Amino acid sequence: MISTTPTPTTTASGTHLLRQWPFLIAGLLFGVLLIKSEAASWYRIQEMFRFQSVHMYGLMGSAVLTGLITTTLLRRSGLHALNGETIHVPAKEGPTRRYVLGGLIFGLGWGLAGVCPGPIFALLGSHLLPMLIVLTAALVGTWAYGAVQHRL
Repeated sequence: MISTTPTPTTTASGTHLLRQWPFLIAGLLFGVLLIKSEAASWYRIQEMFRFQSVHMYGLMGSAVLTGLITTTLLRRSGLHALNGETIHVPAKEGPTRRYVLGGLIFGLGWGLAGVCPGPIFALLGSHLLPMLIVLTAALVGTWAYGAVQHRL
């Protein structure tokens, strides 16, 4: 997790929506990438869970490799965030009960819904309205986690 202090997006003259455009564009490009790479395909996900195809394992492996490389570069580079603060990537703690339990719940939801949280919005953008049920379940799960987080 990258920790920086958020900068305010409002001033006396109002909200600076222009500052949000890069994030909107990045999100749209990520959604297109998820759809075009078939990472949001229910059939591809089922093939993965049934060990019938390596397509999704290749996608996830490339994502993990990209994350490892960029995290290592961020830790070593001393880059600064847009607000001027140095980006600090804290070390991850080892596996704990909360990570194991969270991974099991995440995997169960992924297996039942056939989609992980990332592509939900891309699939909604593709007019797959049953994803509203999945989005609602994800939001309820997020709320439930917030309610029990202090006990984990």
